[in-house]
Amino acid sequence: MGTLSVVGTPIGNLGDVTLRAVDTLKNADLIACEDTRVTAKLLQRFGIEKPLAIYHARSGRMNTTRILAALGEGKHVALVTDAGTPGISDPGSELVAEVRVRLGSDVRIETIPGPAAITAALSIAGLPSNEFTFLGFLPHKKGRETLFKEIAGAKRTYAFYESPHRLEKALASLAKVLSEKRTIAVCRELTKIHESIVRGSAQTVAEYFKAHPTEVRGEVVIIVST
Repeated sequence: MGTLSVVGTPIGNLGDVTLRAVDTLKNADLIACEDTRVTAKLLQRFGIEKPLAIYHARSGRMNTTRILAALGEGKHVALVTDAGTPGISDPGSELVAEVRVRLGSDVRIETIPGPAAITAALSIAGLPSNEFTFLGFLPHKKGRETLFKEIAGAKRTYAFYESPHRLEKALASLAKVLSEKRTIAVCRELTKIHESIVRGSAQTVAEYFKAHPTEVRGEVVIIVST
């Protein structure tokens, strides 16, 4: 029976990798990864040398077929993403679904839990997190403004990922639809040297980043409280 291990990896600080994740990567026959250069850095840190197969949203059927073939031959495949847990705003969920449909009970699928930016951000934002809606990455154009209106009318905390290139536009959109009483938190560079959280009304946070353009960088989690 083949084994597919879905392995959570660090979102920035390599010291956050779990012992179980390292053992799993050492014992895998093949590692399916988003970017071989990124994964190579993690493997080098722990002295691991394994064959790599590229798997991401645009990697194509050939790469998927290679992974399915390995599992069908009874091999152990570890699935990782560049940062965090595969399947969380990541096409890894599509591979897991295909393995379940194509190979079914012939493959054991296991989780090797690890970091995720969404849970890391919620843990230090100081905003209600007993109930929240996670939107992943917002669409670039179509439906984007509709989601901001949905967030404005929400009765629970909302959270989503944003790139630094669209951070200021996202904050401007939130400032248009949110009342001054709603608190948001922009969590950036989590687990890294320049980790920071900026909290306040959408307008206040938007003004902060306008005044500190050098901080508009790194991956971002935006949390909007009720």
